[in-house]
Amino acid sequence: MAQAHGASISLVFETVRDLANKDRNGFVTDTEFNYLANIAQLNIFNGLFDELKDAKRLSRSGFNPMRDKSRIKRIEEDLAFFSKKSTVSKTSGSFLKPVDLARIISVSTAGSILLDQSTKKPIELCYDEEKIERILISNLSAPTEDFPVALVSESVQVFPTSINKVEIRYYKYPESRNATTGERLSSLPHHAQFGTKRNFELPEHYTSDLVYEIARMVGINLRDADLATYTDQEMKTKKQAETY
Repeated sequence: MAQAHGASISLVFETVRDLANKDRNGFVTDTEFNYLANIAQLNIFNGLFDELKDAKRLSRSGFNPMRDKSRIKRIEEDLAFFSKKSTVSKTSGSFLKPVDLARIISVSTAGSILLDQSTKKPIELCYDEEKIERILISNLSAPTEDFPVALVSESVQVFPTSINKVEIRYYKYPESRNATTGERLSSLPHHAQFGTKRNFELPEHYTSDLVYEIARMVGINLRDADLATYTDQEMKTKKQAETY
């Protein structure tokens, strides 16, 4: 299977540049574009969670369920691309979040495999300090090693405090890919006239979304039907040129 290269930084840059010229919106420099490219990718990435929540809500309500199931599957597949897990040891009474953590999926005790059975215990997540205080002083819901609870804030505090290692599953922030090899990189997308280019880490089918998001931030009015048509045509032409 060919290595995915992510959405092309060159294709997005050239399309936005041409749109800016057509809309008489000035010249988009590499520096300005690179700054906006990172913001645009984050905006689209964060929007996927809202889109997934809306699709699941509509699916539960029975509104066009087949279409919504398709949307749910597509978004979940795209988000799965950014899922990671990290085993973290306690530091000064709490567990530090991974530096590239965007959103937590789940937390469990580290555990091991014993007789083909995992000894991991899921940890209930709490984001409310008042609620965690009520849990800790309750005779009925006080956490135990079999039923631990975590307060998620700047770091992760796990109760009971006898737990010293946890496994965090999470979605990482999107970064970039080497434009030539497709290798995933721990750096931001980057366009340069000369030297190594770094593609977006978002999949290729988000190219149009990236163009529209950056163009919006530049101030290009893409509600104009002629300009939207031009955008689609330009992207098809540039995509074909990149292919050959």
